[in-house]
Amino acid sequence: MGGDWRADRVGAALRGENPTVLRRLAAGFAVIGDVQFLPGYSVLLVDEPGVQRLSDLPRVKRLAFLSDMDRLGEAVEGVCRRMDPAFRRVNLEILGNREPFLHAHVWPRFEWEPADVVGAPVWLYPRERWSQERFRLGPRHDVLRDALGGELDRLGPVA
Repeated sequence: MGGDWRADRVGAALRGENPTVLRRLAAGFAVIGDVQFLPGYSVLLVDEPGVQRLSDLPRVKRLAFLSDMDRLGEAVEGVCRRMDPAFRRVNLEILGNREPFLHAHVWPRFEWEPADVVGAPVWLYPRERWSQERFRLGPRHDVLRDALGGELDRLGPVA
């Protein structure tokens, strides 16, 4: 995976050119994360270019985005629970400190994580975890990608 779609993830998703997209949801796109040192890591991208904060959306769309975040979190939890008996929980975060568009992180957490980070925010993982080739999203994650998309389908449309 590479190319300039990363420079405009939302626009690329809208054009059907973002290869990480799992499914289109009510107010955004569920995507699998670029790194998978915590297998199942996913992100919800807002579907409106230029929206930087949750408060930039009208209330109805804001609630739809939060509902999508919940749905993606439930999908990640269901898949990770089935795939790894050491699954513990899902962490949901809307930070927006580095990327200039609204997005929500969905981090699965596991019992096998190193003791110094298992109870801490994911952002305290050593920097090399974020860039090592063995954790970079690739074809070896196709089963996980298919499972996440299938779980989103199983959960059905948002009411």
